[in-house]
Amino acid sequence: MNSHYVMIVDDDRDVRESLAEVLEDHGYPSVAAANGQEALDRLRSVPTRPCLILLDLMMPIMDGRQFRAQQQQDEVLGMIPVLVFSAHTNVEEASAALGASACLRKPIELPLLLEAVRALCPPQPQ
Repeated sequence: MNSHYVMIVDDDRDVRESLAEVLEDHGYPSVAAANGQEALDRLRSVPTRPCLILLDLMMPIMDGRQFRAQQQQDEVLGMIPVLVFSAHTNVEEASAALGASACLRKPIELPLLLEAVRALCPPQPQ
């Protein structure tokens, strides 16, 4: 079951906290993970799934590519849309190769982030 929250997967605590604050301010609660393995563990342990995963590519332990491969092997988790965000030079190519729904280059422009989040995780009626 999907819920109306966003998962942020990035190894930089400041990035996670900043994105969480922006998303919260715009009606999107969030949860965070410091790497792909932590994200998978959390996704597999909760009854509700996020409506969107914001995924960095370059992280220790399990990077974004490895996370995405594992996510796509899981029938339920594979249905969650992914927005790749990275400082990677070819973020568009990498995102397309991963079958991501969207991508943004770091540093992230907040209006573009919010537009992408709204498109992939539409606001819920009040």
